[in-house]
Amino acid sequence: MLVATTVQSGAPTHSGTPADNDSALATLEGTRARTLALVSHLTADELEAVHSSIMGPLAWDLAHIAAYEDLWLCHRQCHLELLRPDLAELYDAFETPRSQRADEQSGFLDANGARAYMEAVHHRASDALTREGIGDGTLFELVVRHELQHTETMRQTMNIAGLLPRGGHPLLTLADANGPQWQEVRGGAFEMGATHDGFAYDNERPRHSETLPAFAIARLPLTNGAWLRFHADGGYERRELWSSEGWEWLHAREPAEREQPRVSALESDPNACLCHVSYFEAQALAAAEGARLPSEPEWEKAAGSSGRMLTGAGLVWEWTSSDFTGYAGFRAHPYREYSEVFFDRGYKVLRGGSWATHEYVATPTFRNWDLPERRQIFAGVRLARDL
Repeated sequence: MLVATTVQSGAPTHSGTPADNDSALATLEGTRARTLALVSHLTADELEAVHSSIMGPLAWDLAHIAAYEDLWLCHRQCHLELLRPDLAELYDAFETPRSQRADEQSGFLDANGARAYMEAVHHRASDALTREGIGDGTLFELVVRHELQHTETMRQTMNIAGLLPRGGHPLLTLADANGPQWQEVRGGAFEMGATHDGFAYDNERPRHSETLPAFAIARLPLTNGAWLRFHADGGYERRELWSSEGWEWLHAREPAEREQPRVSALESDPNACLCHVSYFEAQALAAAEGARLPSEPEWEKAAGSSGRMLTGAGLVWEWTSSDFTGYAGFRAHPYREYSEVFFDRGYKVLRGGSWATHEYVATPTFRNWDLPERRQIFAGVRLARDL
């Protein structure tokens, strides 16, 4: 249960980004204003509805954000009792998976109740932090970044339901329709993962040495034009392009769903960045281009080789070939349900962030993960190849 989650002993501590309590409170306020603005145009019915079998209602996300803030800022950081202990398990993401978040008999809050709960928690958190301070900033950073990540999840739901406001899913033009252009990356050792300075999630640590052979990586993610070529060349019928798992996934779908990744403005602009493709499709697209997906170490080395992110990074999440697992020496912090329970469960790592990812979250070492069949995430493809 969320309320019973135990802070891991012996975990490293991290300094927070805000320099003082005033700036921390301003960050907290700005984050909440951003969340509320995202859904300000939606009706109660739209917030409470189930728009997809793999996504929970938006009202659940709102109340979950509040429950998380109450647990980690009010309870753990400032030692207050939970405002609504009866809601702790209902709004624990691990205890209540997405398939159970709309059961009307379970006591979930409606849209108005979720908003009221958010407001009450936010006020008590602000008051408590004013009195107690943010300490080393770790739990404060955890809460702010959690909310920012959930607003991206909410955008995924809104996109599926057609609820994003006009311009809410931007056309990301790359002008790379003639095929990938390559950047060579030297082989050798490099340091991978987050340093001990500042905030990072437990799965980004410890920083460690990786050694790679030389490789090449595409300067930009694939465009809609690449998908159009793939489709025109019979990519969804060419067994040799697909892994055995991908081929099985493809043919388990209804025929009308097999060839329809929800790409951004596919019909109007082949130079727009390809988006909403599964890992299995990303693999097949790479094979069709005579390439492959980068491994997670390759992605991070390329992103950091010039001291800045890759060209085009941050437009769409980029699938890597790597399974989501812990680095050698991993220690769960501040609770194992953030990362550890997902290790070695078939999840694939994505890197780089998307247009919907707040820059506060999208760092070169940040690791996202999802199941290989998922298309709802704002994910695309960057190619790699051996030298």
